[in-house]
Amino acid sequence: MNHSIYTADKATHLKVVVAGLLAGIAIVTISLAVHLAQPEMDARKATTLAVHKAHPAHALTRMAQR
Repeated sequence: MNHSIYTADKATHLKVVVAGLLAGIAIVTISLAVHLAQPEMDARKATTLAVHKAHPAHALTRMAQR
């Protein structure tokens, strides 16, 4: 086995490429499985915040606009 990237032969290069492809396929498969198993966990859902009190800076802005 070659331990240097500079002296790597075709077999070592092929092993690295295959390992990278398998890791990528595993990540995509796990991501899809989790997404399809739990569709309610969507990161794109917007959260709304209810504001019950006026912020003091808003009153100053209104006074400056008059």
